[in-house]
Amino acid sequence: MNKLQLSIAMGDYDRTRPIHDGRVQIDGVQPITFLQSPEEMFFNAFRHETCDVSELSLSSYCVSLTRDNPPYIGIPVFLSRAFRHSSVYVRADRGINGPQDLIGRRIGIAEYQLTANVWVRSILSDAGVQPHQIHWIRGGMDKPGRPEKIKLTLPENVQIENAPESATLNQMLADGEIDGFIGPRWPRCYHEGHPQVRRLWQDGFAAARQWHAETDMFPIMHVLGVRRRLAEQHPWLPGALLKAFTQAKNMAQEALADTSATKVSMPFVEDVLALTKDMSKDLWSYGVTPNVKTLAYFLKNHQAQGLSPRLLDVQELFHPATNESYSL
Repeated sequence: MNKLQLSIAMGDYDRTRPIHDGRVQIDGVQPITFLQSPEEMFFNAFRHETCDVSELSLSSYCVSLTRDNPPYIGIPVFLSRAFRHSSVYVRADRGINGPQDLIGRRIGIAEYQLTANVWVRSILSDAGVQPHQIHWIRGGMDKPGRPEKIKLTLPENVQIENAPESATLNQMLADGEIDGFIGPRWPRCYHEGHPQVRRLWQDGFAAARQWHAETDMFPIMHVLGVRRRLAEQHPWLPGALLKAFTQAKNMAQEALADTSATKVSMPFVEDVLALTKDMSKDLWSYGVTPNVKTLAYFLKNHQAQGLSPRLLDVQELFHPATNESYSL
């Protein structure tokens, strides 16, 4: 039987490379793989539906589920996860020392719908700071202009202003024209050591570990999606994708744990691994069941922030064949 030829867009991670280089085979599939940045993958997926299988922004995927004819159905493969306490940057000369100090401030964002921004706003909301209490300035980080990848209809009390036509958020932050920035990438002025730009939580590592201890959640950023019509035509496909990507992740984790000669260019790998295992035996879990709490929290906040017109249910995010698995 000929294998199904599928195009697959995904990030260049240790947990995807075994799919890309063929060490892990997807049952019944001959993949054509593309290793792309999140911005490229998501723009292509939600504007042009370029690939048969694509890594997707969890937030934009949820937005799509509330619209007619969503092109992709999710597979509970969470290729990107990240604590986001290190994603809030502020001017050090504005008296911003905690979440409450963001009320009434002008904060730059590349897109309101970015998953990282949903998570940060969720954390801020739990601290008593609501989205309508911040004046959002949307624009490109290093190039002027950046549209939302999916057009949004937000509550009237959410204040979003486009950055000036020729301005970038990085330069506006460096020049003090905005009070801060929230996003998954650091602003260049911070990376280059601007003396008046710092993180809100200056020890983001400690803040994230404390938040995890209190919530038992590890934020999900990206989900894998497959074209709905392909999943309908080939009901075995969603399960095959979940199986293969899980094998690839397990292979990456085994390599990371082999510290006889560390596989990443970072010292103290074994110490960070030990700390991670203390937090959870399977912190980077795939599958629906171990992630229900995290997903339900995200969906609740996604609606509260005006991104979903209704509260989505965790089960409707994923193809039914991936909600359960066999056992021996």
